[in-house]
Amino acid sequence: MAKYTGPSCKLCRREGMPLMLKGKRCLTDKCAVKKKKYPPGLPKKNRRSKFSEYAIQLREKQKIKRSYGLLEGQFRRIFENSSRMRGVTGDNMLSLLERRLDNVVYRMGFASSRTQARQMVNHKHILVDNVIVNISSFIINEGAIIEVQSKFKENLMLKDSIKLSKATNSVPEWVSVEFDEAKGKILRLPTRQDITDNFNERLVVELYSK
Repeated sequence: MAKYTGPSCKLCRREGMPLMLKGKRCLTDKCAVKKKKYPPGLPKKNRRSKFSEYAIQLREKQKIKRSYGLLEGQFRRIFENSSRMRGVTGDNMLSLLERRLDNVVYRMGFASSRTQARQMVNHKHILVDNVIVNISSFIINEGAIIEVQSKFKENLMLKDSIKLSKATNSVPEWVSVEFDEAKGKILRLPTRQDITDNFNERLVVELYSK
């Protein structure tokens, strides 16, 4: 399957905010956004100071898409599915993104980034309701039990991720986690209020509705 293989830090600089693509590094002074507070590409003096309405909408779409580590086709399918659901399309879109298995593993604190979580899923280290699932786009439902494979529970990467999650208290309210067991449960489906990232999903809906 196709994936982005370029520099992750350039994506953060382009969007002007840390997208947590490198986990713990994004919280330190080594973060590229903190070191270079301007987008990659042209020198500062040659950059446009104003953007068109389309450009603003496009940048917001890119920000959300890159935060969750998706390519255009994957993101477009999420949007199309959300538009067919009842309720507000933008809210549905973010809820579906949050319910992806790789994101759930990341939110539970078993990985320090979504990229790392996706690798764990692809390598069959994650069980959903006692069944190994190696599809990172798998949509999790309410009541599902997510657990790390027993043979992977002593992995140093997992332990470091759990330690970081405990330190930052970043586990959302819609999941419960037993860190000692490397296990968690979906208490309810995520809502827009649960997502604290600085996203304006309305701009994405406007962009795709044109």
